[in-house]
Amino acid sequence: MERETMEFDVVIVGGGPSGLSAAIRLKQLANDAGRDLDVCLIEKGSEVGAHILSGAVLEPRALNELIPDWKDKNAPLDTPVTSDKFMFLTETKSVRMPTPPSMNNHGNYIISLGNFCRWLGDQAEALGVEIYPGFPAAEILYDENGAVRGVATGDMGIGKDGEPTDNYMRGMELIGKQTIFAEGCRGHLTKNLFDTFDLREGKDPQTYAIGIKELWDIDPAKAKPGLAWHSIGWPLATDTYGGSFLYHLNGNQVAVGYVVGLDYSNPHLSPFEEFQRFKTHPAVRDVFEGGRRVSYGARALNEGGFQSIPKLTFPGGCMVGCTAGFLNVPKIKGTHTAMKSGMVAAEAIFEALDNIDAGHEPASYADKLAASWLWKELYKVRNIRPGFAKGLWLGLAHAALDTYVLFGKAPWTLRHHADHTQLRMAADAPKIEYPKPDGIISFDRNSSVFLSGTNHEENQPAHLTLKDASIPITHNLALYDAPEQRYCPAGVYEIVHGDSGDDPRLQINAQNCVHCKTCDIKDPSQNIVWVTPEGGGGPNYPNM
Repeated sequence: MERETMEFDVVIVGGGPSGLSAAIRLKQLANDAGRDLDVCLIEKGSEVGAHILSGAVLEPRALNELIPDWKDKNAPLDTPVTSDKFMFLTETKSVRMPTPPSMNNHGNYIISLGNFCRWLGDQAEALGVEIYPGFPAAEILYDENGAVRGVATGDMGIGKDGEPTDNYMRGMELIGKQTIFAEGCRGHLTKNLFDTFDLREGKDPQTYAIGIKELWDIDPAKAKPGLAWHSIGWPLATDTYGGSFLYHLNGNQVAVGYVVGLDYSNPHLSPFEEFQRFKTHPAVRDVFEGGRRVSYGARALNEGGFQSIPKLTFPGGCMVGCTAGFLNVPKIKGTHTAMKSGMVAAEAIFEALDNIDAGHEPASYADKLAASWLWKELYKVRNIRPGFAKGLWLGLAHAALDTYVLFGKAPWTLRHHADHTQLRMAADAPKIEYPKPDGIISFDRNSSVFLSGTNHEENQPAHLTLKDASIPITHNLALYDAPEQRYCPAGVYEIVHGDSGDDPRLQINAQNCVHCKTCDIKDPSQNIVWVTPEGGGGPNYPNM
């Protein structure tokens, strides 16, 4: 069956802050110039915002530039930060530390990033952007010269056996003069672009963390709207990068989360269990006692920073936002930088649209970005995250030196190593005994995934694929005690045994997947490959 084709001036892959900002800016420029511009944005979630998860504290710098009258347009920024607390935790105590300048949130807002993206989607549609949720981009399309000419959405109605069912529907080809990839962290198509166009040549590997988040309704007597509370220290060992956040929103709600750098070395570590254990700390538990957990989710985030930014353009398009890696790690913020990158890409593409031939590479995007505040901001903090590679104490010392003495102007640049190369052998690493969940403050994976609204069509091929089906047992289990059982926050991977207790095999519960991409990143043999499931599948995050 032939695929139907739709043609646009610009096709945008991904309905997060960067893709939506690019779409809005393109239509603003076109409308100001009095010209027609066909812009299409596709989003793999069931709706814009369904797969969006972040802390989140928003720095409104890019929003002020993109939509200066956002307050009049009722943007969902209704909890300004009123105070910051930065804490160091031991197992039983908490000590307040000076708040680093990068974590001073004066003028920022505690938000639901999903709801913010829903609002951005409304602004984009009001300008004439065509948005199609529930249509994941499954394939990059190339012309005869090897340039990107668009994307194809995934086929619907393919059964587990790989054969079409009665509900089969062929995907569509979306053709654009330019294609903007805004897939978010560890985009599955962007990985192909890196290889096809060698976009990572001369760049450090991208490094990542996993962020796990819950939303709670709490006792109104404990609510402190506007408080942004962060911690480092317990329960993580000092050789592992990570920390927590508690953000008090209006409406007696608290967003609580834990971030663990995926360069950790102990294969017995479980980020999910570390998060659940964190909530039992005396300084934290009291916030949630008497409350109710209402939502759960997880997502990988970029931590490579400036030295890991790839070449951003290629024949036929460019990449923006977290798919390129613009998170400011010391700030713990990437929305403002993602938005700015989308805006700059839109400006570069719009300038060249009249003269674009097939396969045009929007090279001015990189030049414009290098001249923007985004580039300067990321360059200044480039050494903070890699400074923690030798542990918490050296990392804090280096961060203080870089921040208060060198002011981000160090004449050196620290390097990164790929996360999947950092695991020790299981036999050489200490085992970690995690407490059983109490069902009040701490919980198990299955009850957590239930709160994420995750759902996938059952009769479809698994979207978590293996290059070699033998490696999970002969390599991962034998050497690392099958770490995929622990780094996955959704219980997707299980080692199961036969009736006699031997013959282990890896069972993949793909229906549990919350699309965090951690397995695609941390698998020590890089044998797990995440591909797009049927459209609309995955989490449906409310207010996350």
